[in-house]
Amino acid sequence: MCRNIRQLHHFDPPATPEEVQAAALQYVRKIGGSAAPSRANQPAYNQAVATIAEATQQLLDSMVARGAPKDRQVEADKARARSAARFARG
Repeated sequence: MCRNIRQLHHFDPPATPEEVQAAALQYVRKIGGSAAPSRANQPAYNQAVATIAEATQQLLDSMVARGAPKDRQVEADKARARSAARFARG
């Protein structure tokens, strides 16, 4: 759906509240169709972000992980390598 929303589950260290909030904001912006809502819609956006962030945190807290947690730096390096290969000029 939205490429800016990243997996938050099963990382070491765990996702921070700021990461959960940012993912919720990206989701609301995507489904709301606007990165900067009008003043009239701002309260609805803010409420949606808060609700989704809370639900996301509850989900992350209740999920059971198997295996070793992923390393954030290793995953970021893999993503950069995929991007470089995808957008390489040949």
